[in-house]
Amino acid sequence: MFLGLDLGTGSCKALLLDPQGQIVAEASRSYPVLAPGPGQAESDPWAWWQAVGEASRAVAGACAPRVQAIGLSGQMHGVVLSDAAGEPLRPAILWADGRATAELHALRALSPAQRHRLANPPAVGMAAPSLLWLKKHEPALYRKARWALQPKDWLRLLLTGRALGEPSDASGTLLYDLKADTWALDVVEALGLRSDLLPPLVPSDTMAGHLTREAAQHLGLPSGIPVAAGAADTAAALLGSGLGVGEAQLTVGSGAQVTVVLGEPRIDPTFRTHLYRAALPKQWYAMAAMQNAGLALEWVRRLLGLSWEEAYREAQEVPPGCEGLTFLPYLSGERTPHLDPEARGVWAGLGLHHRRGHLVRAALEGVAFSIREGLEALAEAVPSGKPLRLAGGGTAEPFWQQMMADVLERPLVVGQVRSASARGAALLGAMSIGFPVPRVRFPMVGEIRPQDSVYRKPYERFRDLYARLKDWMRP
Repeated sequence: MFLGLDLGTGSCKALLLDPQGQIVAEASRSYPVLAPGPGQAESDPWAWWQAVGEASRAVAGACAPRVQAIGLSGQMHGVVLSDAAGEPLRPAILWADGRATAELHALRALSPAQRHRLANPPAVGMAAPSLLWLKKHEPALYRKARWALQPKDWLRLLLTGRALGEPSDASGTLLYDLKADTWALDVVEALGLRSDLLPPLVPSDTMAGHLTREAAQHLGLPSGIPVAAGAADTAAALLGSGLGVGEAQLTVGSGAQVTVVLGEPRIDPTFRTHLYRAALPKQWYAMAAMQNAGLALEWVRRLLGLSWEEAYREAQEVPPGCEGLTFLPYLSGERTPHLDPEARGVWAGLGLHHRRGHLVRAALEGVAFSIREGLEALAEAVPSGKPLRLAGGGTAEPFWQQMMADVLERPLVVGQVRSASARGAALLGAMSIGFPVPRVRFPMVGEIRPQDSVYRKPYERFRDLYARLKDWMRP
């Protein structure tokens, strides 16, 4: 059997896969996202470690002696500053962090050729601007650090004692040359960053080490189990869902991503969308990345004191368009298509007739509208009417699925596996030891077709609201 560990923004998922590619068991353990200051997002890596151990022991159980390999996936873009042994020097800075706005100027000042090879727009929350911020504001820790690792790469260091990176996560750092398929050391030098903080790179399906005795005890597994390099969560999800070249997927978790698998690298000339390495060799994926999906909806739910069941029930009692209420979900800024770290959340159009259910439904609609904007930014990469496969833990509610289909005006296809990133991680574990686990393309259990176009006018109001407020949002 093969264990996949997915280190997400708010929880760790563990999944056990059998040799036929079928899921045997799943478990999840959560941890908090910290906000030490306005626009900041951090996590305690030791909280990740605790959750990984609990989730692993929950799924392994009596099957522990049969686990042949471990694969990893994890949230992208963050920075874990650590010593040589993996001891974190400070909380991890996450992808949703917006503190490094001023540091984007250094990335925009790179030569056109350098920016083209990075293949991605400068955005806060990525490793390069976060490292520039750390160098400026926490210079002693920056000098003391041995490694600046992506979250799942830090986890692998604790599991194996080896510090390594791999292309799918590295390509999301703004320090990676997509054309040369390696670290962009000239960019690192131009930014004045330390190249020795970056770990050596190996392919995603490579055996990156073996489980140490201490880590094995923590995970409830035998020591010496091979551990794969693994992949970024979105790349792992594409593998775990069985998507082929040209197919598109919508993933809704803390953020939302629309992705399409490519057989060759195609850089967006407008630099509104992203291009990253996939988990498999000679594959890439284009992505529209929206920062605030489950992140914003969970904030609204907690603010209003609702359970998820209550939130969905009250939202369904409100008509589409929320009787004039519009929600901008940009609580942590926004990437696609605005690339605006200073964007902020808004409820606009409130009246005495609005109730709690209006606030919830407006939030759901606002997240769906932001996904549509991202989808439109991908343009011809995802042609009009092309179905999207659903993935991620935030896509299970039928009412929410139908709303997204109606807003996007295209079919959504539901598969049998929700933990696609953890499944992709387990597959990479199997591949790392040469085990031919079939990359099962899960049968679809349903298709949600758009029922009407009632959201067109509310969507235009949504777009107009941001356009009118974006200058007002500036500090």
